Amino acid sequence: MYTANNKRYESAQFNYLPNGLALPKISVGLWQNFGCEADYNEIKDIIYTAFDMGVTHFDLANNYGPKPGDAEINFGKILKDGLMPYRDELIISTKAGYEMWAGPYGGKGGTRKYLISSLNQSLKRMGLEYVDLFYHHCMTPETPLEETALCLADIVRQGKSLYTGISNYDGKTMHKMHHRCDDFNVPYIINQNRYSILDRTVETNGLKEQSEKKKKGIIAFSPLAQGRLSDKYKNGVPKDSRFGRKGQSLDEKELKQIAALAELANERGETLSQMAIQWLLQQGVTSVLIGVRNKKQLLENLDALNKAPITEAEMIKIDTILI
Repeated sequence: MYTANNKRYESAQFNYLPNGLALPKISVGLWQNFGCEADYNEIKDIIYTAFDMGVTHFDLANNYGPKPGDAEINFGKILKDGLMPYRDELIISTKAGYEMWAGPYGGKGGTRKYLISSLNQSLKRMGLEYVDLFYHHCMTPETPLEETALCLADIVRQGKSLYTGISNYDGKTMHKMHHRCDDFNVPYIINQNRYSILDRTVETNGLKEQSEKKKKGIIAFSPLAQGRLSDKYKNGVPKDSRFGRKGQSLDEKELKQIAALAELANERGETLSQMAIQWLLQQGVTSVLIGVRNKKQLLENLDALNKAPITEAEMIKIDTILI
């Protein structure tokens, strides 16, 4: 039976959302590598190790798999095998919004019918009575925001989630959703969006600006740009990488940028992955959501918190490299 490290909080680092909820500076996402193709004992070791090092937030969604639902099933097994005694120390999140099952009620959307049905299924897969955070996973123009906001309010009032968030929204739609949630007194606290050195969309589509104005947190997924911001790409696309396995390539300009970023990270005495995580934290995000394939990658990413802050001159150099 698993027993957590009793010193797990001694060096753990947290940021606080405007409502006062603490999130670890680095959280673990189960988007990829935790589903039907994963080695169960390996992913269990990753989750236990993360918690032993003070990571309290684990992020899922109904469609994480690659077979939809499988990541939640595996996480439910991990809870049952040893993590459940620590339930009150965990922030567990899940989402719904993308297509999950056949027919008009399980496809992409934000209706009460779909969201509540999906969350009920997620809770069953994980063996939970509630999640700490439930996200509407994506913008769905065919569904009025009032419908989605009212549903989120009901989910909280039913005790199925403590807080709510939205994911993959742009700034304009997030602004509107903020007001709809206010109308129904929804505890909407955070936005989950793709954000990295190589992908600054949240800076150009208004999401980051609106989050600051509306006092909402940001948790960044794909902080390593699907692995491109790691040392293994500094000499080209390796065959065993995510891009290599799919037969994809990167253009020469981006490969040169990655090589230059890796050189700067090396000068700082760290890996490119670690510098990429630090960069995000210094942009003011609440938490960086990492996805790892093994415990070695987990430990490397968590060690980013022990590295020296990126200086102003280094920040300018990073921007210059990407011009």
